[in-house]
Amino acid sequence: MMVLLPLLSVSSALANETRPPNIVFIVSDDQGYDDMGVTNPEVISPNLDRLCEEGVRLTSFYVAWPACTPSRGAFLTGRYPQRNGIYDMIRNEAPDYGHKYGAEEYAVTWERIGGMDEREVLLPELLATAGYRSAIFGKWDLGVQRRFLPLQRGFDEFYGFVNTGIDYFTHERYGVPSMYSGNSQTEADKGTYCTELFEREAVRFVHENKDRPFFLYLPFNAPHGASNLDPAIRSAAQGTARYKAMYPHLEDTLVKGTRYGKDAMVASKSKKRLEYLAALTQMDAAIGSLLDLLDEYEIADETIVIFFSDNGGSGGSSNHPLRGGKGKVFEGGIRVCAAVRYPGHIPAGSTSDEFVTSLELFPTLLSLAGVSPPTDLILDGHNMLPVLKGESASPRTEMYWKRRDQEAARFDHWKWIKNNTGEFLFDLKTDLAEKNNLADTEPQQLTKMRDHFAQWQHEMEQAEPRGPFRDY
Repeated sequence: MMVLLPLLSVSSALANETRPPNIVFIVSDDQGYDDMGVTNPEVISPNLDRLCEEGVRLTSFYVAWPACTPSRGAFLTGRYPQRNGIYDMIRNEAPDYGHKYGAEEYAVTWERIGGMDEREVLLPELLATAGYRSAIFGKWDLGVQRRFLPLQRGFDEFYGFVNTGIDYFTHERYGVPSMYSGNSQTEADKGTYCTELFEREAVRFVHENKDRPFFLYLPFNAPHGASNLDPAIRSAAQGTARYKAMYPHLEDTLVKGTRYGKDAMVASKSKKRLEYLAALTQMDAAIGSLLDLLDEYEIADETIVIFFSDNGGSGGSSNHPLRGGKGKVFEGGIRVCAAVRYPGHIPAGSTSDEFVTSLELFPTLLSLAGVSPPTDLILDGHNMLPVLKGESASPRTEMYWKRRDQEAARFDHWKWIKNNTGEFLFDLKTDLAEKNNLADTEPQQLTKMRDHFAQWQHEMEQAEPRGPFRDY
């Protein structure tokens, strides 16, 4: 036995070295850039703070679109929304409220495509080739028909909702049941706060798969506004009494307002902030349960944990010091709070202002898993692990966005925007808040930025074969 023990120890160590890391991929919904305790003392988020303290906080991390669906489609494919075909929201309820779709917006409504193109390769499909078991618990948002649901897109387990938002308690989207278990709708947990349900499923999944490589995708609903037709509810997120009590300085009050063109009682500014922060802090507690479980099973060192918001903050949030928020291509809509922890690989307590994006996640995680992407698959990102480790600068020099009539480009430290109010040019090195428009004083740089965007747009138009499904 004296001889065997060292051999067993070496064998175990070698097994751990060759086994790919577990992946925990946490996405919040509409969280503000400034809404973590490490940057804002008003916010109670000890577990997000813990991720920052035990890993790296990314201060120049961008998503590929300023709202839900295209942002998610981009990081799950590693491809620009305009390349994978999901370049707007998949929904069709807007006409019910008097909204008229523009041509680009209508191109990806439910009536036209219904979900992520089945020819697109999603991250869990490739991770499966390395022996990963994959699960998603929370917001899917890439199609509601059976062929588009997670179990048909590489995931082994799914519990969550399929569209852009729900009521936190009824799990309905404007009165329509929206929670799924696997491929089937379920109302078994109706009445239970959805964050608790996603936490429950995540904890169970880790418990059942702790001895094998796993990919846990945890896209919370929080702190997104509630999708409820009641104006008093729809005007804010939804928090529970326990977590709202943690913010006694905020008032839980309604005020006179309008909704659907009629007078209504809606959430006050204070209540919006209260509901939002309560939802955020309960999400944070759920993240804490997961981190504690990784410690309990002694697999924290074998697990990379990635956290970020799907886009900039919306009602009740703070995107300070950035301009704009969700839906806008100013920094507040596309630069998001983010942190990555990978013990022994990423320096603890570090901060990186390197230019990286959600398009980097797909190739980074494939590299960690030891998986090569298909040779004919065009990816728009790079492996950012050396950047996270602090070993090298980010190779990314440019990024582009298009949301209907809003166009934007970042090239090095320059930022260009064109929308229905005009044209903007900012130097992010000295003007992160995008207050000083240099479009009139830097004509040569303005022309360069226009040219960069035009070249990118031409590439996307050539690459996008769907239009949608124009070849079907």
